[in-house]
Amino acid sequence: MTEILTNRQLTGHDNSHITWLDEQTGIHRQALTAWQAMSDKAKLAGFELKIASGYRDFTRQLTIWNRKFSGQLAIKDMQGATLDINKITEQQIVQGILYFSALPGASRHHWGCDIDIYAKNLLADDEKLQLEPWEFAVEGPFYPLNQWLTQHASCFGFYFPYDKFRGGVAVEPWHLSYWPIAQHGERLLTENLLNSVLLSSDILGKEEILQNLSTIYQQYIQNVGSIHYG
Repeated sequence: MTEILTNRQLTGHDNSHITWLDEQTGIHRQALTAWQAMSDKAKLAGFELKIASGYRDFTRQLTIWNRKFSGQLAIKDMQGATLDINKITEQQIVQGILYFSALPGASRHHWGCDIDIYAKNLLADDEKLQLEPWEFAVEGPFYPLNQWLTQHASCFGFYFPYDKFRGGVAVEPWHLSYWPIAQHGERLLTENLLNSVLLSSDILGKEEILQNLSTIYQQYIQNVGSIHYG
């Protein structure tokens, strides 16, 4: 029976549902068997799967958000160019961040069933992992992995919530979600819950975010793909 995520687990404030693979990498305990089975199958096909980012708590997501909002980390536009936050509005800053990074409390990585993956053996010794769409495109190092995952991931219950651009979050061919758990996360993470979490947080741009939360919730949080079996 699939565990139902609590409000604190949904929003990254409780990691009691997480199994730690190492000091930095965690995954929901009920997604672990599926991940291991898919990894074993991928290895037979020549891919050494690795998790680049698994569970991420609220504090970590808040740090990413605030560093981007304050200009400490770059905000890229759809063409990959860095935005000058001194020349755009707060609304544009928020939208720019949301294209690549989730709101603290709304990141699917809080659930533990969402993982960013790659194949370590497909990277050349002098190549550094970027987790950018070009790496999974035809000329990229992970294109064979992308083809394999497209065909096989759903056999293990995984799917791509950001398989294409829907007017919200950018395409993320490395981002897999484990459907048996994620389906509950999508249903249980309500706008009201997110609002209450953000109200009590130290997030930068809070007023702008809360004024537009309904739009953000629909465009960037609920606006995702689903699993396709077979």
